[in-house]
Amino acid sequence: MMTAVETQVQYNTTYTVSTEDYMTQEEDWDRDLLLDPAWEKQQRKTFTAWCNSHLRKAGTQIENIEEDFRNGLKLMLLLEVISGERLPKPDKGKMRFHKIANVNKALDFICSKGVKLVSIGAEEIVDGNVKMTLGMIWTIILRFAIQDISVEETSAKEGLLLWCQRKTAPYRNVNVQNFHISWKDGLALCALIHRHRPDLIDYSKLRKDDPIGNLNTAFEVAEKFLDIPRMLDAEDIVNTPKPDEKAIMTYVSCFYHAFAGAEQAETAANRICKVLAVNQENERLMEEYEKLASELLEWIRRTIPWLENRVAEQTMRAMQQKLEDFRDYRRVHKPPRVQEKCQLEINFNTLQTKLRLSNRPAFMPSEGKMVSDIANAWKGLEQVEKGYEEWLLTEIRRLERLDHLAEKFRQKCSLHEGWTAGKEELLSQKDYESASLMEIRALMRKHEAFESDLAAHQDRVEQIAAIAQELNELDYHDAATVNARCQGICDQWDNLGTLTQKRRDALERVEKLWETIDQLYLEFAKRAAPFNNWMDGAMEDLQDMFIVHSIEEIQSLITAHDQFKATLPEADKERVAIMGIINEIMKIAQTYGIKLSGVNPYTSLSSQDISNKWETVKQLVPLRDQMLQEEVARQQANERLRRQFAAQANIIGPWIQTKMEEIGHVSVDITGSLEEQMNNLKTYEQNIINYKSNIDKLEGDHQLIQEALIFDNKHTNYTMEHIRVGWEQLLTTIARTINEVENQILTRDAKGISQEQLNEFRASFNHFDRKRNGMMDPDDFRACLISMGYDLGEVEFARIMTLVDPNNTGVVTFQAFIDFMTRETAETDTAEQVMASFKILASDKSYITVDELRRELPPEQAEYCITRMTKYVGPDSIPGALDYISFSSALYGESDL
Repeated sequence: MMTAVETQVQYNTTYTVSTEDYMTQEEDWDRDLLLDPAWEKQQRKTFTAWCNSHLRKAGTQIENIEEDFRNGLKLMLLLEVISGERLPKPDKGKMRFHKIANVNKALDFICSKGVKLVSIGAEEIVDGNVKMTLGMIWTIILRFAIQDISVEETSAKEGLLLWCQRKTAPYRNVNVQNFHISWKDGLALCALIHRHRPDLIDYSKLRKDDPIGNLNTAFEVAEKFLDIPRMLDAEDIVNTPKPDEKAIMTYVSCFYHAFAGAEQAETAANRICKVLAVNQENERLMEEYEKLASELLEWIRRTIPWLENRVAEQTMRAMQQKLEDFRDYRRVHKPPRVQEKCQLEINFNTLQTKLRLSNRPAFMPSEGKMVSDIANAWKGLEQVEKGYEEWLLTEIRRLERLDHLAEKFRQKCSLHEGWTAGKEELLSQKDYESASLMEIRALMRKHEAFESDLAAHQDRVEQIAAIAQELNELDYHDAATVNARCQGICDQWDNLGTLTQKRRDALERVEKLWETIDQLYLEFAKRAAPFNNWMDGAMEDLQDMFIVHSIEEIQSLITAHDQFKATLPEADKERVAIMGIINEIMKIAQTYGIKLSGVNPYTSLSSQDISNKWETVKQLVPLRDQMLQEEVARQQANERLRRQFAAQANIIGPWIQTKMEEIGHVSVDITGSLEEQMNNLKTYEQNIINYKSNIDKLEGDHQLIQEALIFDNKHTNYTMEHIRVGWEQLLTTIARTINEVENQILTRDAKGISQEQLNEFRASFNHFDRKRNGMMDPDDFRACLISMGYDLGEVEFARIMTLVDPNNTGVVTFQAFIDFMTRETAETDTAEQVMASFKILASDKSYITVDELRRELPPEQAEYCITRMTKYVGPDSIPGALDYISFSSALYGESDL
């Protein structure tokens, strides 16, 4: 409906017409005092004919519009005829001041009807100013012929244009968009007549290329059969590039009033269309909810078994692929479903609000598809999802540990097997039976050195057994091979112990026979063996695999390595001393001409062995340095990733919490209108959407951390899961809050609540919302009602609680509070109103026919009624009669009245 806006139309420098209360004028009088001659001619004829159509009721008429109104008498008579009211008695004198007095009485009467005439005096009318006179008559036409036209909540010019468009819409070659060129070919006027009186014009015989014929046909039929005087000339309209809008509007308004009696049926049809459109939209929303709910529940049903699958893969690559699949689920598959869940809740709330506002029963989804059912299914999905992620990370850590232990087991086994190779055959020899005394003594010492070496390797065997046991406990996939190899080493170790003891017993038996021993060889053997073992241990340590998760751990290894390097000078002194023994032997042999066999009878080690191993140790030290420094670099990179993730998470986490609090404050703010709250919430929503890039960047950093197998971060308390949950809650909260405000706007507009009333309701609600969570408990609600003047007994309060808390949740939301406060005064369509509208279409019959429905309603709504109405079975029934009474009751969920 148009607002009351004061508009001004200038005729000259001293004349302005302002209509404040009923319409806005467009393209009015020429501001340069040069009214188009063609338009002036059309206005003269049209306005004169319009005035005469009313003056003839009083037995008079005018011939010259600017002359015949100069004395004010016929002007006052015209106003009395069109208004049905008596004006003050006119002055009968013929003097100029008598005429001015009469015109002033007419102008005062016009002003009393809501028309404000600014800077216009009776003198211009008395003087016969044609432009002023035409302007005054146009103002009278607007007020008494056009203002009260109302079509579908539009009035005046817009209402009249909409009425013309609706009436002429089915006709070919007719497209009414304005009140000038759309009427030049005469088809629009003929269509208006044919729509209401098809017996007067054969529209099928009209031609678009004969505008003068069409216009004259319309003028003649209107004058002869509809009592509408001929106000226009066909030639003037056709030959004018743009016919005068006011003349056309004046003439067309006469058709509107002539056919006003037929509008009652159209109004009834409009009411039915509105009700049916609401019902169809509600059914569409219900079907859409059911479809979305079914698809979402089916996706959850298919996803949960995948997340519940805890069958571990046997390789790190396979488990990492599982983790990548889970990341794809989180990034690609789940976010659209989060949006669907949020949209489903919004659609459900909007549908319930629309049903409540249209006085329909509440929507009950199919079994298992309630919002609470979907929420429970979603909660179950997230619980399984969290457990699945924890299981994946645990399995990856386990496989990483297993791979490390398995490699360490293989290295130690290879070193041990390399050391034991040939030892059983050596211990089984009986070379002492044919050896010399020196050789026997040498064999004894050699055996003692072997026993020392054997004892030194005992720790390695125990380590191999411990690693094999741990691999079994961690369920290593190739445990059978590990167990077999470990068992072989243990069996061999037991056999070596037995053989060693047997050989010692044999050597001790013959040791008493031999007395001479070469002290230098003996000393070499005794010092070379532990030094050799030390070098073996050093090489083993320098080649030992390691796994660390922090800079502190790698620094500990570097410290241990530095300590080892600090012992190298002392070790080198020992090596020089051992090599000095060999040099001494060679010197003695050379001095005394002893021919050496080249073999130390007490040990299998040679000076070359010691030198080679020492060179190996020296080569392994820088390699170990390089490995440790590479690990330091890796740990430093990991630390940078931790700090990078923490820096963002420590900003994003509080930001999400702050936005949640700000949204809560906006939703309870009463300082502005609901539209301002909606704009604020939309701004927050856009800011949140714009912030999504920060979440995506954090997801990227989190992926880098997981790919680097970083499992802890001491720099922040926020995990990616915290951020994801907070972000999803923030999106859901802003969407839900916007939906609540939209529903409040729907309630306010549908039930006529002013912004001041809504603010008063919000202030009362906030005062008694003691927990500031947007809900009141029953006691607070009772206190709120009492503070607003309600006199409540227990029975009455119990009745009210069934209205505001039908599900017995124990709380009253603000939406329920608003619905209760506006329920009694709501203006909504009822079943009785719809029945009354159908009764009008049925010409007061108790039934309605298919032809009547198709004639009065648009095709879609007509077919909707036909397919749903039951057969009428009353005593006055005829074939094809339909029962519109039971249909109207069913629309509102009521039994037949």
